[in-house]
Amino acid sequence: MYIYDSVKKTKVPFEPIIPRSVSIYICGPTVYDDAHLGHARSSLSFDLLVRTLRALNFKVILCKNFTDIDDKIIKKISETKKSLEEITTHYIARYLEDMRALGVIDADIEPKATDSLDAIKSIIQTLLDKDIAYITTLGDVYFDTSKDSKYGAISHQVGLDEDTQSRIEHTEEKRNPKDFALWKACGGSDDICFETPFSSGRPGWHIECSAMIEKHFKGTNEYSIDIHGGGADLLFPHHENEASQSRCAIGHELAKYWMHNGFVNINGEKMSKSLGNSFFVKDALEVYDGEILRNYLISVHYRNDFNFNEEDLLNSKKRLDKLYRLKKRVTPTKASKPNKVFQKSLLDKMSDDLNISESLAVIDSMISSTNDKLDINPKDKGLKKETLANIEFIDKLLGIGGKEPFSYFQIGVDSSTKEKIELLIKARESAKKDKDYKKADTIRDEILDMGVSIMDTPNGTLWEKV
Repeated sequence: MYIYDSVKKTKVPFEPIIPRSVSIYICGPTVYDDAHLGHARSSLSFDLLVRTLRALNFKVILCKNFTDIDDKIIKKISETKKSLEEITTHYIARYLEDMRALGVIDADIEPKATDSLDAIKSIIQTLLDKDIAYITTLGDVYFDTSKDSKYGAISHQVGLDEDTQSRIEHTEEKRNPKDFALWKACGGSDDICFETPFSSGRPGWHIECSAMIEKHFKGTNEYSIDIHGGGADLLFPHHENEASQSRCAIGHELAKYWMHNGFVNINGEKMSKSLGNSFFVKDALEVYDGEILRNYLISVHYRNDFNFNEEDLLNSKKRLDKLYRLKKRVTPTKASKPNKVFQKSLLDKMSDDLNISESLAVIDSMISSTNDKLDINPKDKGLKKETLANIEFIDKLLGIGGKEPFSYFQIGVDSSTKEKIELLIKARESAKKDKDYKKADTIRDEILDMGVSIMDTPNGTLWEKV
């Protein structure tokens, strides 16, 4: 397995800190709104990583956090008059529902910031005791970046973005411009605050991830976890600050490898709520099936920026259609075992830093060659069983191809139309039993006029959207 390490800026062989066991931590969403395509892209990127590692017989533990206390959440509380728990519970459930619709496997550990306060307080206290953190007169706690000689080693940059660097207002009491907030003191009666020995307040943005990693993973003397991942926008300052505070508090590096996925653009423009072009996953799912969206969103290498547009989505669907047409061609049958050459080839491509384009090319080649063989010998049972096993392996590795093929080709037909089609099919079958073939043909034509084709099979009449 080779992965691209964002720190070394090159592909490197993956060697876990504990043999055959992999620990992964992914920065999850701040739960004040519905998930957008940027969240989906990150989840799908690391879902492919987890699937590939498991297919290589690694034992993988995936942790993805939920930031459930933040300025944006407090603003939402003020706007909606709902409680912190009501808002965050709702959006966590919505996020998980959207990701599951995209075929994303649930993380093994899904911690929340508010459930990690003891671990957060412990790290902050350690940094205060070491004089690496300091308290302002207001009660804010800052990390002193000048105390870490390796600060900047993760991102190779030390620029300042005050909004993301601290997520609190600038204060003249900061020792250095790059210093960032570990703890934000209570800001008034509308604030959400927790008691600590240093002040009443709430965690800064960066500290929660370090605390959660230390709480849930044992690590080694060198590293806490194997892989830390997230969107490219998190490399600096978020991941830089995580690495720095953990290094100083715990005495070793936070992660052996750092991985980052690219941005999502809508028709070429970087997705941003401030630009008013954020595309919620829930909106996309109202128009497109989750697997069709998944197939499209994984079709571009995870490190590249993704330009989302509906024309490309529809072209991507045609590729998925071919897989399901082959699956329909070999159904019904029972899977045997996947072709060893195909399985190895596909896994080798994904083991090369999740090389999705070459992986999809391997699948395209398998589909083409299998169809050619079935054209010559349509009743080749062994080939059909092997092909179905190949498709099951694709589903396991990439999360596509797992649907029943006829139901796949019914995607986009609403429930009332489906009910009408089923009633017409029953009426046609009844007419055929009564040998009223003229009526049966009339019903068939009515079904065809609805944009549906029907197939009479030994298992009954099946239909699909044309």
